[in-house]
Amino acid sequence: MQFTSTKLIWTRKPKEYNISDEKIEIVTLPHTDLWQRTYYNFQNDNAPVLQTETDERFFSFLVKTEFDSKHRFDQCGVVVYLDSENWLKASIEYENELMQHLGSVVTNEGYSDWATTEIGANIKSMWYRLSRRNNDFCLENSVDGKCFQQMRICHMTRAMDKISFGIYACSPEDSSFRATFTNMQILECQWKAHDGQQPD
Repeated sequence: MQFTSTKLIWTRKPKEYNISDEKIEIVTLPHTDLWQRTYYNFQNDNAPVLQTETDERFFSFLVKTEFDSKHRFDQCGVVVYLDSENWLKASIEYENELMQHLGSVVTNEGYSDWATTEIGANIKSMWYRLSRRNNDFCLENSVDGKCFQQMRICHMTRAMDKISFGIYACSPEDSSFRATFTNMQILECQWKAHDGQQPD
């Protein structure tokens, strides 16, 4: 596969954006988010999502994000959005002048979880690598696009055969910011087959 902007499809389009094969910019609208039920009890499903489709069962998607977020919960990153109740995302979520949350959310059958670690608020760029092996996924991040660290391994029940994957950006509260996505590549799967303990 090769990444090309001509095959990208919006699930909810923002008011302001620019798209090319080299760079995509999204300006977020206030009160946009992705979350389902867990703990907070609310359901938010109105974030701009820009994706391409594939039935390839083994691949990796690489993207660099840059962002000028300054308001609580502002976020942008990588996403696999199948429908409102089945998706995953990885991003940096702004918290305050001191810290942000680098994390990921996996939503299966209408319930979201959230795994995070705290990072400095001065970080305004991050690389993500999303890898698929059938309907299992690996999310990784990197500050330099070379050395990647594992964020999460997860399973998506509904990720059978053809899926959609790409990028998203949103501002859950009353704010807006510009998210920039570059260095987008679709690679051979960088998440290698497990070579340790064999299945029972």
